[in-house]
Amino acid sequence: MKSIVVSLLLLATALVTGCAPQTSGGQDDVSRLRHAIEALSPDVHPAEAARAAQIAYDHATALAEEYQVTTSPILHNTLVNSGVRQRGLCYHYAEDMQARLQNEGFQSLTILRAIAAPRNSFRIEHSSAVIAPKGADIYGGIVLDPWRHGGNLYWSATSDDPRYDWEPRLTVLRRRGATRVVASN
Repeated sequence: MKSIVVSLLLLATALVTGCAPQTSGGQDDVSRLRHAIEALSPDVHPAEAARAAQIAYDHATALAEEYQVTTSPILHNTLVNSGVRQRGLCYHYAEDMQARLQNEGFQSLTILRAIAAPRNSFRIEHSSAVIAPKGADIYGGIVLDPWRHGGNLYWSATSDDPRYDWEPRLTVLRRRGATRVVASN
């Protein structure tokens, strides 16, 4: 029964939304993100901002392909939670984006994590990576959210995000009383 429901859900979604995620990250998009990262602080190295922007867009698309995203993010969550797909929840995107950008060893940038509580009963908790100048917190950075549009990178200044009120990941986990918190921000 479960497989029939999931199959019907997939068929209906494919008919409505198409079968593959659209790619994003043309050079204009990458350039806008690069300039926004540079504008965070005069201490941000322009070459690092350019590299981070390109990687963020490329990796968002690669993650959607790796996670086999063919539907909206919420429907993909259903596929993951029902065992049809292995990965693709927002925290998977956040973990993988953070890890990829941290592998670059940026000297003037840091990669953090943020969590947002739902603003209403129709939303769920959300996780994302944040890029910020070295030494800054999430509020001085830019949210890099590849989950929101199914692999098409969304970004904005953390405090300007119209959909989510972000908090540092460790703050949220400590408030929940997490007994084991991995300090990866």
